[in-house]
Amino acid sequence: MPVVELTSGPIEYAESGEGPVLVLTHGFPMTGTQWRKVTPLLPDYRCILPTLPLGAHRFPMHPDADLGQLGQARILAEFLDRLELNDVTLAMNDWGGPQFLVHLGLDHRIGRLAFVSCEAFDNFPPAPARPLINLLTLPGGSWLVSRLLRTRLVRHHPRALGGLTRAGVPDEVMDDWFAPALADPAIRRDMVKFAKGTPGRATLLEWSEALRRFDHPALVAWGAEDSMMPREHAERLVDLLPDARLEIIPGAATLIPEDNPEALTRVLRKFLAETT
Repeated sequence: MPVVELTSGPIEYAESGEGPVLVLTHGFPMTGTQWRKVTPLLPDYRCILPTLPLGAHRFPMHPDADLGQLGQARILAEFLDRLELNDVTLAMNDWGGPQFLVHLGLDHRIGRLAFVSCEAFDNFPPAPARPLINLLTLPGGSWLVSRLLRTRLVRHHPRALGGLTRAGVPDEVMDDWFAPALADPAIRRDMVKFAKGTPGRATLLEWSEALRRFDHPALVAWGAEDSMMPREHAERLVDLLPDARLEIIPGAATLIPEDNPEALTRVLRKFLAETT
C-alpha cells in the first residue's frame, strides 16, 4: 500500500475506483479492510481508506505524536491535505473521531459527513468496550490485550468484539488487524496513547456541539440491531446537524459494512446522488 509521511508519522492507505472522493475510516483496532465488502460495489467512486494509528497500523507513530481523539482527528486532516483531496465525503464507522475535525475547524476539505453506526456524544468508548480500553491503560495492559485479542472469547463474545456484528468478522481478517500489536511494542505504545486520549463526558459533549455549524449534507446510517451505539444518538445527530437525514439499515449491528454492505451502499449512493 502507498504510504504518506505526516508530522506524526507514516500513514498507509488503500485506494480503489475513480470518481468523487470517499474517505472511509475504521474502528479500533481495525483497518480499512472493515470496508472490503463495500468498496467493490462503488467502482465509480474514488474510495480512499487510510490506516489510522488505532492499533492495527503496521508502522509506529513518532514517540511524541498525539494519538488521543483530537490528535487522531488532526492526523486525518493532515492526510486529506497531503493528498490534496477536496469535496470529500468522509464516512466513519465504529470510531466516531473524524467528526472532531468540525470542532477543530479543520473540515474545509469535507463536503459531506456520513455517520455510520459510530461513537457520538459521550459514547467514547461504548460501554461494552470500556473494560478492554481500561485494561490498556494499566501497566502491562497493552501486552495482555494483544494476547486476549487472539482468543475466541474476546473476538466473538457478544459482550466483546462479537457485539459489533451479526455476521461475524472472519478470523483471518482479525488476524491481520491484531498482528501488529502482537508483534511490536511500539504499536502497543500507540494503542495506549489512544486509550488514554479520551476526555471526560462534559468535554465530549462540548465538542459535539460544533456539529451545529456543519452546514453541508450529512447522512446518519444506523444498524437496526446495534447494541454498541444507541439509536437515540442517531436521532440526536439528525437534530443537531443542520442538513441531515437518517437511514436505518436492517440486519446490521455496528459494523454495517460487514453485516449489510449492499443496503449501506444503496443508502450511500442515494445520499451522494442527491447531494453532489
